[in-house]
Amino acid sequence: MSIAIEEKSQSTPPKSPLVGQSGAHVLEALLREQGADLVFGYPGAAVIPLFDVLYDSTIRCIQPRHEQGAAHMADGFARSTGKVGVCIATSGPGATNLVTGIATANMDSVPMVAITGQVKSHLLGNDAFQEADMTGITRPITKYNRQVTKVEELPRAIREAFHIARTGRPGPVLVDICVDATTAKLPADHQAAISLPGYRPAGIPPQRQIQLAADTINAAKRPVFYVGGGVIASGAHALVRQIAHQAQIPVTTTLMAMGAMDETDLYSLRMLGMHGSAIANHAVQNSDCLIAVGARFDDRVTGNLATFAPHAKIIHIDIDPSSISKTVRADIPLAGDAAAILARLQPLLHRADRSPWMTQVTQWQQQYPFRYAPSTDGTIKPQQVIESVARLTNHDAIICTGVGQHQMFTAQYYGFRRPRQFISSGGLGTMGYGVPAAIGAQFGNLGATVIDIDGDGSFSMTMNEVITAVRYQQPAKFIVLDNSYLGMVRQWQQLFWNRRYSGVEQMPVDYCAIAKAYGAAGFAASASCELDDAIKAMLQHEGPAVLHVKVEREENVYPMVPAGAALHEMRYGTLA
Repeated sequence: MSIAIEEKSQSTPPKSPLVGQSGAHVLEALLREQGADLVFGYPGAAVIPLFDVLYDSTIRCIQPRHEQGAAHMADGFARSTGKVGVCIATSGPGATNLVTGIATANMDSVPMVAITGQVKSHLLGNDAFQEADMTGITRPITKYNRQVTKVEELPRAIREAFHIARTGRPGPVLVDICVDATTAKLPADHQAAISLPGYRPAGIPPQRQIQLAADTINAAKRPVFYVGGGVIASGAHALVRQIAHQAQIPVTTTLMAMGAMDETDLYSLRMLGMHGSAIANHAVQNSDCLIAVGARFDDRVTGNLATFAPHAKIIHIDIDPSSISKTVRADIPLAGDAAAILARLQPLLHRADRSPWMTQVTQWQQQYPFRYAPSTDGTIKPQQVIESVARLTNHDAIICTGVGQHQMFTAQYYGFRRPRQFISSGGLGTMGYGVPAAIGAQFGNLGATVIDIDGDGSFSMTMNEVITAVRYQQPAKFIVLDNSYLGMVRQWQQLFWNRRYSGVEQMPVDYCAIAKAYGAAGFAASASCELDDAIKAMLQHEGPAVLHVKVEREENVYPMVPAGAALHEMRYGTLA
């Protein structure tokens, strides 16, 4: 008898605790299972069952002022922590309001799960109230998406969503859930296991390929590391730093990899590309071996492809095989996880002496530092604001930005020391990203100093989310560099469109007064002599605060590589 009982117990799996629960309860339990103890969500009819369960949940649900804010908050949380960010919206306009945030995360390979409500399954395709084809709308801007029409599909759908979002090349996944799937009871857990036979992130390339890369690097006289966001995603930054010192290889980073290399390091060339450092651009153009790691050769990085790194053998390491040779042909392709490949590559590299190359790099560093003409009339230059913030935070704050001139000034003048310290929209260039991203980063880094450095145009798009920071007592800080222009567009109109400033002038706004109306503290500075005291007052304030800084109206970002030009054909402005 005991043997029969034992055999039965071995053949009958234990009943899942999810069985018999409503879909909303199942979804909440799955979120906890996946480690999502914080979500950013806005309620509506199609997600009321889920929000009802969240009422009693240990999961903290943060309500933004707009669904786009929820997506950017989840994004900022994910970038600053390395965890999967989660955002929730109702059907129809609630779901479509997530689209810009999802596309932003997709372009920059950010792990995110977006959960959208949908009309009842029997109404699909009937133009029901607040119906929108979210799987169709988001198919081009997600790593994966699917629609759930039955409660039985939920366990597998959610587990697969998190698995896909966080593995391989990270990215956003959308799960669109019909409301009746959240009210029905789960009859069985038979579809709970992940089953993705077609999803196989790249492993480790053959050892002979790694050896070939090592031999090429060892033979090079002028090698350069070109490091992208994939280095931060894979946790490979420490290996890059070690190899740089071991083999005397200078390192340049993309906007998404700021902080992967300590920018005070002798081997740091800072950012390259359109508004990158002249040092980095000259080094790349003169290199004989370019080692691209977790980077995708974006057009803002390469300039004119026909003249990009013309003397270099290209070694391309990336988790996404489709990125390799997509834009620039790789001489040695290495598809796989950056950290795993670099760990195998490092022992094969010689402890080289590349003194002539480093001497040349040092000469460029002395000849082409980031520089600007100080103000002579007491007005504030935007670069001065970034330098002051960096000095007063000891280069240790988590810095978020919107998109525009302020973003480039921040990248040039803050001086980042560690990964996940710079949070910004890269590939999509999303104005309005900074405010909600800073709030998301603050939720993910309690106790840290988080600052959004924004422009007046970008800040105005999502400044209502300052209310969210006030409501949840998150002490994020927001600095508005106000030149009363859409500065980057104005710069292009000045340089290439005969100063025809069409559509770029901004109405003067008292952002300090708006901050106070929202319940935040407001500070202001309009003269150079006021700047440091205003920044200190903002930083010392315990809650959320906005600092409104009036800056020089027509200051431009330099260096600048004009569209279609080669990296070495930079414009240096008045200080050339």
